[in-house]
Amino acid sequence: MQNSEEIWLLERSQVLASARTIVFKVGSAVLTNAEGLNSAVISHLASQMAAIWQAKAGRRLVLVTSAAVAAGRSVLRKMGRDADKSGLSARQAIAAIGQCQLMQAWNEAFALHQIATAQVLLTREDLRARQHFLNVRNTFAELMDWGVLPIVNENDTVSVQELKFGDNDNLSSLLANLVHADLVVNLTQAPGVKACDPQKDPHAPVLDHIAEIAKLDINKICGSKSNVGTGGMYSKLKAAQRTAQIGVPTLILPGKEQNILIDAFANNSRLGTYIQPNRDVISRRKYWLAYQTDPVGTLFIDQGAAQALLNAGRSLLPGGICRVEGNFQVGALVAIKKDDEEIGVGLSNYSSQQIARIMGLKRHEVAAILGDAHYPDVIHRDNLLLHAVV
Repeated sequence: MQNSEEIWLLERSQVLASARTIVFKVGSAVLTNAEGLNSAVISHLASQMAAIWQAKAGRRLVLVTSAAVAAGRSVLRKMGRDADKSGLSARQAIAAIGQCQLMQAWNEAFALHQIATAQVLLTREDLRARQHFLNVRNTFAELMDWGVLPIVNENDTVSVQELKFGDNDNLSSLLANLVHADLVVNLTQAPGVKACDPQKDPHAPVLDHIAEIAKLDINKICGSKSNVGTGGMYSKLKAAQRTAQIGVPTLILPGKEQNILIDAFANNSRLGTYIQPNRDVISRRKYWLAYQTDPVGTLFIDQGAAQALLNAGRSLLPGGICRVEGNFQVGALVAIKKDDEEIGVGLSNYSSQQIARIMGLKRHEVAAILGDAHYPDVIHRDNLLLHAVV
């Protein structure tokens, strides 16, 4: 009988060998140095990704790349311009400059391996509306069917705060759902996930695998954000928590190490941290509705409603709601809480003003206020994701 050590190693080896669609995400700290983009690192990573792509017939890759802003700042410094200006318009202009540099570097690196690339710049709005989501998915499918590598980044030049993904870790987790990925590989400056906060214990060991990431205390083990990136290990683990919900594992690796991808994909490799997927997976539709935008309000519920949601698979009824926070319209994504406990997120059938009028009431009392043409539930269970990663 195999022990747990043998089981996770076997699973890792099988996933890395058989994965048909892989999302690679590379952070700014990996791709840059003091002068700007590190062309040697980009070339080396492209060479390794090409080898992994060609190792399995029919394999498809998607690359999510950071470093546009860092690259843009480098160009401006060489021009003698102020590269450290703050403000939204300055950052967007810097990103526009750097995006050209970044795409050119990747395009040239992959061309050496006869791999054609396509630039895809996204905002959250591109994935928020279901029809837009499906259009983007079809575009990716066409590119990958043609044997073209989509290179993806957030469209910083046009994004405003409410349309931003937050960071490319979050973007990669959404793309994992969109392209039906079998694996996410997140390349960072760290050797993997440390067992505790590296700011407090620099000698903390690297976890070779995480079996149940939903139970991991991320706040306890994560340190601060990197200087040039926006996410840090916290956002990488949050993204891995999300993709685990749809059965997609994540491998976190030190991106600057020589031959790291080739060595990590070797049989029985323990490099980096392998994060196992959840055994009980959610539907991709629920994943999309829960993470395509941030919650814009919060519904606080009583103990009875919490038990009905968590233990009986019920919908959320008006009678179980104690308080509503935020100002939102019908169809908005809202968080659900019992005191300070996060229960989940869901799409509301009512506006915040309507909920304030009907919360705590029974069905016939709701009808007396809103009339007969009302929904029996505030959030239907089909539009509800419990234990969402927020």
